[in-house]
Amino acid sequence: MGNRLSRITTRTGDDGTTGLGDGRRVPKDAARVVALGDVDELNSQLGVLLAEALPDALRITLGKIQHDLFDLGGELAIPGRVAIGETQVARLDGEIAAYNAHLPPLVEFILPGGSRAAALAHVARTVCRRAERTVITLAGEEAVGKDARLYLNRLSDLLFVLSREINRQAGVEDVCWQSPRVRAAAGAPD
Repeated sequence: MGNRLSRITTRTGDDGTTGLGDGRRVPKDAARVVALGDVDELNSQLGVLLAEALPDALRITLGKIQHDLFDLGGELAIPGRVAIGETQVARLDGEIAAYNAHLPPLVEFILPGGSRAAALAHVARTVCRRAERTVITLAGEEAVGKDARLYLNRLSDLLFVLSREINRQAGVEDVCWQSPRVRAAAGAPD
């Protein structure tokens, strides 16, 4: 990497713009920059999740995803660049199937919660859904790789499955949603 990041404060963004990888300057609230920021936030949220005690296999899975998300950030920062492809999407499909195979079938909707790590995976899932929406918004304005959108869609599914797997491995029950009728019958407050 050398001296690539030797100067962090450049003051070039003081006017409300930021530079893209192709040299153009755009407003910091441009759709491309918003999508890039949401993907960066998702990666940071995964870093928070990785600060928890997790099984090694989950750590490896999440580490690969962090690298993919950094690559996706590069794809978004350089219009026309493609960094996420069918291989990464297929890997997520495989991870979803593998982790889901160990889980009991869903009988009700799951609320975010259970263990702290599972709750953090749910937060990452919701941030991923937002990143997916902002990338779709960007794709309505400019060219974005199809696999970038597919990747984020699959990743949010994987994060849901991982939240359940984290609870399972921790011996903690998923928190199931209960209808108002069921809550009332149990004497739970509205």
